[in-house]
Amino acid sequence: RVRERELLRVAAVLSGNDPKAAAEAARREVLAWAAKQVGDQLPAAAAEGRSFEHLRGGRICIGASFEDKHRVLWALRADRPDADVAQRIWTTEIVTGYAPGNGPALFSLRLLVSTPESYLSIEPAVPGLVRQVANACGLQQGGSPIAASPWNIASQSDAEDLVDALTDPTRSVPYLVCSVAEEETRSRVDAALLSKVTLGIARVVVIPAALTWVLTQRLGKPLSVYNGAVRAYLPGFSYDSNPYAHRLIFIDSRDDEQQQRTGRSALRWLVANESLRRLKLGAEVVAFSSVRDASLDVERKRLKESGTGAAEQLKAAQSQIDALREDVTRANAESESWMSEFEKADYKAKNLEQQLRSTQFRNQQLLAQLKARGGEPDTDITLPEDWNDFADWCDDVLSGRVTLSSKARREVKSASFDEPQTAARCLLWLANEYRDSRLNGSTG
Repeated sequence: RVRERELLRVAAVLSGNDPKAAAEAARREVLAWAAKQVGDQLPAAAAEGRSFEHLRGGRICIGASFEDKHRVLWALRADRPDADVAQRIWTTEIVTGYAPGNGPALFSLRLLVSTPESYLSIEPAVPGLVRQVANACGLQQGGSPIAASPWNIASQSDAEDLVDALTDPTRSVPYLVCSVAEEETRSRVDAALLSKVTLGIARVVVIPAALTWVLTQRLGKPLSVYNGAVRAYLPGFSYDSNPYAHRLIFIDSRDDEQQQRTGRSALRWLVANESLRRLKLGAEVVAFSSVRDASLDVERKRLKESGTGAAEQLKAAQSQIDALREDVTRANAESESWMSEFEKADYKAKNLEQQLRSTQFRNQQLLAQLKARGGEPDTDITLPEDWNDFADWCDDVLSGRVTLSSKARREVKSASFDEPQTAARCLLWLANEYRDSRLNGSTG
């Protein structure tokens, strides 16, 4: 069965003080792109911002628009067959619009694919249209222009700014931070290409080996990135985030091309899926079907109010019914696709949960055996001699038993107490005697 699957979503603000002019400029860029997709000139109605439909050689381009006292919206959907895979159809939906007298013009895009393939062997990429609109009209996210080139960290000040950006609670897109390994001059990932294919759904950053210490010092070793690895810092990241929630991908220069490609593909899928999870339909991103349905409804009401003949009204109503049927078919296909993804994720989560429980049980067995023989798990541990190493020591030694809060993690860097080893011994007591007593029923 052919199923439709959504791959990614982009939402941005169009630059400029005149929302109407910005929306019209973006529409012209979209139409120029669409004409290349279908390989033909589009109808005159398209250039005038009116609804249209154009079919040519299996390629379909449909436009819809409507205006009321609250908003002005224009949408386009372009379908084109894949050049290499039979029955694989790529669909791009674009919506631009603005609310008169209420803020800037907005731009959103959805990329979908219809295919009978059970496994989709592709690497998601943001359509080049986004880069085209960004260059010609300007696109912004969070008040900053989106750029198709990576952010190259060149100084300690830049690195400090990067940490501030990573921990900004209002950040809306993932940051892919590519570290440069010692004695190497560039990232092991093609950062320029990665920045282009994730434009609008991620921000790519390159940090040299000489400056990764800034991230390690401020975030702690478990949350830092270095030695050629790439870390995806998702929105919501903070000083006490779970390191496993912000994926770290190691790319070894000695790996063959297939292994390196697997790492690159993982990054692209990660940010594409994050865009689907984060951007909600009907809020940050508008579906083409919503604009088309509203446009057809407005047209039907206009014909009725103007006293147009019954035949014309019937034709308009039939067009609306046909569009609604198509929307229902697409919605059902999308629902099936999401249910399939949910079942896969649920199965994987249950397996991982079982593995975690088994690992925890095995750890408890080993600790019990060690203590039964008179041993202690922390006997040979080296205590930290400097406060700068204290947070990393806690992460390495006390993982799973004691966790530093984000406030404590910050304050140990400027602690006034002179003996970090005494503090470390206190935390070891918390991790062992105190924790064990609480697990065994003690109340204080």
